[in-house]
Amino acid sequence: MTADKAVRAFAGIMVLLSVALTYWVSPWFVLLTLFVGANLLQSAFTGFCPAEMFFRKMGLK
Repeated sequence: MTADKAVRAFAGIMVLLSVALTYWVSPWFVLLTLFVGANLLQSAFTGFCPAEMFFRKMGLK
């Protein structure tokens, strides 16, 4: 698996998790969904993604 695919999988998991937490725990977890979306958007324009840096340090190409 490449770091790019790992980032997309991680973002998808985080969005699904935050939606579930928003539904069952607290409406404030919608902020996590907004944070993930904003991070994806800024990384599309800047190329800077902390999650990708982390996955590269973990050994993904």
